[in-house]
This record gives sequence, structure tokens and C-alpha cells, in this order.
Amino acid sequence: MTFPIAIIGAGPVGLAAAAHLAERGEPFVVLEAGAEAGAAVLRWGHVQMFTPWRYCVDAAAQRLLAATGWQMPPSDTFPTGAELVTHYLAPLAALPPIAPFIRYRQRVVAVARRGHDRQRGRERQSVPFQLTLVDDTGQESLLLARAVIDASGTYLSPNPLGAAGIPAIGERKAADHIFYGIPDVLGRLHSRYANRRVLVAGSGHSAFNTLLDLVTLSVTAPATQIIWVVRRNATNLERIFGGGEADALVARGRLGMQIRSLIAEGRVTMVTGWQTEQVLQTDDGLVVSDGERTLPPVDEIIVCTGFRPDLTIMRELRLALDPIVEAPVALAPLIDPNLHSCGTVRPHGFTELRHPEPDVFIVGMKSYGRAPTFLLLTGYEQVRSVTAALCGDWEAARRVELKLPETGVCSGPGDHNSRCCTPATTTFSSTIELQSVSRSCC
Repeated sequence: MTFPIAIIGAGPVGLAAAAHLAERGEPFVVLEAGAEAGAAVLRWGHVQMFTPWRYCVDAAAQRLLAATGWQMPPSDTFPTGAELVTHYLAPLAALPPIAPFIRYRQRVVAVARRGHDRQRGRERQSVPFQLTLVDDTGQESLLLARAVIDASGTYLSPNPLGAAGIPAIGERKAADHIFYGIPDVLGRLHSRYANRRVLVAGSGHSAFNTLLDLVTLSVTAPATQIIWVVRRNATNLERIFGGGEADALVARGRLGMQIRSLIAEGRVTMVTGWQTEQVLQTDDGLVVSDGERTLPPVDEIIVCTGFRPDLTIMRELRLALDPIVEAPVALAPLIDPNLHSCGTVRPHGFTELRHPEPDVFIVGMKSYGRAPTFLLLTGYEQVRSVTAALCGDWEAARRVELKLPETGVCSGPGDHNSRCCTPATTTFSSTIELQSVSRSCC
């Protein structure tokens, strides 16, 4: 009996995998926990992408869409998450070669080898994978597959507020007043934050987005108060703000200067060297402390500390993951955020994504573990290579390449310490306007 390839997640990378398999005539099924394609993307639908349209569309997906007369929006414009779904993911998911093979409202809660836990090795490779699914009513079912491509992402598993990587004392109890990610401050959640005392935690672009939106909100809701906490000490903030006018990434430098100005003007209160230990609910609001210092009470907390992969569904599979980054061991050094930004990660595919368990691949943002250096283009190249390997096209699978702006192709094994894509990254970043960076999501 021939079993399909199971793809977990109908987001950009999952649907790209489906497009490549559809072109090859390979049976597949896409399992999406949400009610529509791009359901997780819509959770940050108000956020503008870090990359323009021409780098948000997979090549195989574009070929399938073009055959129906679809045209990509202006290539140099930057879509929001909602626009990415409306103008790309929804039409792609509706195509006849893909639509019949997507199962919505099907959450994957476990993946294993049929009849084999991770300890049992005899004839392991000869049996199919079994995926346990749960629908909206709680009804469970099994799906058998010959291979698994996990493109479920990380957005639904954010890092906690607690500095130790686990929730701070009281964090769970205060959950109704804590938002993880980038809230729609100027839209749907306007009333939640207007004229409120708000604490923002995190030092990346997500925090910058949130701070800028809160400051904009304070123009019409002047009682809004903003406290920003970061781990870095006051003497070591340059990596947060960038290099100002001398920054090699012009837009990043401008953004850093803008945030600096808001702090200097007193519109944002910045607290450095902060590591949250406890959240206490009081009659006057939430009181956050780091064990030594205590901040003034706030009404709401926004946690912009990144995301991590939820690997519990694959506990019975034999995975090889880096103990620090939680990415495949061969990929981890290539995406180290201490060495790389989104655009400096060299192209990679099935070779770097393989595990001791054959025919299971974690792709897209989830493959990067806790590293924030993911770019859609790298995810698309991942699934092009992985699907080629699963179809036995080893030449195509081993040939990995990544076209970056104005610089052609950065390909081949290279030396990951040499940052082979650095020139391309510089060119790429220089095309981004300030507004685009200030609402960044790779």
C-alpha cells in the first residue's frame, strides 16, 4: 500500500512543500490545526513583513498559481501577514492540485512509527509513520504516512517572561494580562492598551514594533505609560540599537535612533540589566520584580522574547537536535544568531535537516529551534530540497541555492564561518524602508 507524505501546517512553508509535491505528482496530505490556510500567520496579520513580495513567494507555488492567471502583487512592496494570506496563501490552498489534500481543524498531537516506540529498532524503517489527530470536537483519529514534513512553526509556543527560560513565579496566574508576541495595539486590541500602564519585555524588532505602536497610541490616549525592560546592562546596549547613521544596515540604524529618541524624550522608560523572576498580582496592578528590584505596578505585560519549537509531538521519534539551539545538529552552527542574521545563513536542504529517524524532516521556522535568523526564502529552499529527496531526485536534493537581492546565487557547501551571503544581506537590507523594519517579521 502506498501512503502519502504528511505535511504538518498549512502556512507558507507547508504549502510550498505541497506545491513541490503536487508538481511531482507525489501523494501528500496537509494537516492544519486552524480553520484556514495561514491560520497562524493571521494571528500577526497586522504586522508588516521584513521582506518584499518577491521574496515571500515560493517558486513552485508561483508556477502553479501563474497557470491560473494569478499575478503577484507589486514585487517591491511589503505585505502584512493578512495580505500574505489573502493574496498568496489562500489562492494557493484553493488550487485543484492542493485543495483536496488539505485537512483543516486537524491538530497533530503525536507522530510515531506504527507499533514502534523510540526504543524499538527492529524493522523500524519498514513501517509507516502514524500521526494522531484531534479535531475541534476532541475526536481522535490516525493517519498513516510514508514520510513526515513538520512545518508547524513556532508562533504558538512563545518564550516565557521568566528569565530562566521557564515562566516566572506568578506568570501563569497573570496570563489574562500578558500577551506574547506583537499585539494589534492600534487596531483590534486598542482598548486593551489605551491609557493603560504597559510593560514590554524583549530587545528585538518585535519589541521595537510594540514600543512604536504604544507611543503612537499615546498620542490619542495620553495616559498610556510604557516601561521597557531588557536583559543587557546600560553599558552594553549597542547591539540593541544598532550603529545609528554608521550602521551597515541603514534602516536598522534609523530604527535604533528612533527608539533612542523616544527614551531620551521620556516617552518610554527603559530598565536595563533586568531578569524577571516574579509577577505579583496586587490591588494596584501587576508588580514585576527581578529578585532585587521591583517595578511600579502595570496593567498589562507584552512579552516579545521570541519563540521556541514545541517538539512534544515527536517524542517517540529518533531526532538529532542541538542541545542549545534545538535545531538539527548539522544546521545549528549555520544559524547561530551570534554569527548570522536572517540573510547570512547559507543555503541548506535535506542533508542538514536529516535525523537518525529516516524520512522525517522539521522545516521552516521550527527547524531553526530557538534561533531568530529564519527567512522565508531559506524555508522554501529547504522544502524544495527535502521534497526532491523524498521523491528520489537526489541530484536536485543535493543542489541547494539561494537567490538573494542583486547578487545572484550563494550556493555550495562553503564555510559557515565565512558568512558567504554577507554581501547579499547588505544589499537586501539596504532596500528596506524604515517602516518595513519597524514592523518586521522575516
